Amino acid sequence: MAIRARLTDLGPRVVSGLVLVAGAILTLLAGGLIFFLAWLAAAFMVHLEWQRLIGGTRFTARLAVGTLAVVGTGFLTSINNVDLALFVLGLGVLATAWLAEEGRKTWSAAGIIYAGSLIVSVAVLRDSFPFGARAVGWLFAVVWGTDVTAYFAGRLIGGPKFAPQISPSKTWAGTLCGMIGGSCLGTLFLVVIAQVTRLDTPAPLMVLFLLGLITSAVAQAGDLFESWAKRCFGVKDSGGLIPGHGGLMDRLDGFIAAAVWVAILGALRGFPSTAEGLFHWM
Repeated sequence: MAIRARLTDLGPRVVSGLVLVAGAILTLLAGGLIFFLAWLAAAFMVHLEWQRLIGGTRFTARLAVGTLAVVGTGFLTSINNVDLALFVLGLGVLATAWLAEEGRKTWSAAGIIYAGSLIVSVAVLRDSFPFGARAVGWLFAVVWGTDVTAYFAGRLIGGPKFAPQISPSKTWAGTLCGMIGGSCLGTLFLVVIAQVTRLDTPAPLMVLFLLGLITSAVAQAGDLFESWAKRCFGVKDSGGLIPGHGGLMDRLDGFIAAAVWVAILGALRGFPSTAEGLFHWM
């Protein structure tokens, strides 16, 4: 009974999670315009939920200007003009900050960065030949593995809290097990995909495992960041779109942080494509 009590929200979370996983995988496999539009819609929802979260005046104006910035950023990224995309995103940041009232200017601007960084990161990764789909699939595996393992370890093992003032439900057991579980699932995904496609990932397994550990830690930091933002405004969930999870931003907080980290790492390594820079360690 004690274990069952700790897992009271499991049913809705599983159903909603399976629907989201299926949708994410289908868009990944479809690629192209379908992938782009799906993640552009996700970025818009993140922007919408963030602006609702922080409240304040001129909500409609902030939403409209931010939406134009996010859509423009996404479109320019999709045609490989990332520099101009980031410039447009910067204009959106300045405009929404100007529209927001005192005390919410930084928060409003941060929401545009948050949503825009999502579409830029996933679009850049997915379009990176020859490992684009593999990079996004690996990212899914690491983040999902982290979430699932951390949830069960935290509920079943319990123990000392990780950041009780920010997220009271998180434990050290859940955090560490989440890192290991996410990294293991991500590494397993790469091994299986290499066998299926007959195209090896050019990195030793230990390097891939360590990369998974770091990415999992970044994802959990992203989760904590959103929890902190919600706590600042006295909000439990960013929305009610997803039963058992809250809003879409509640589901994507860790993924956004991990995607940005992975995209930056891959881009900085100087390889022809971002995904190649992410995986080429030999």
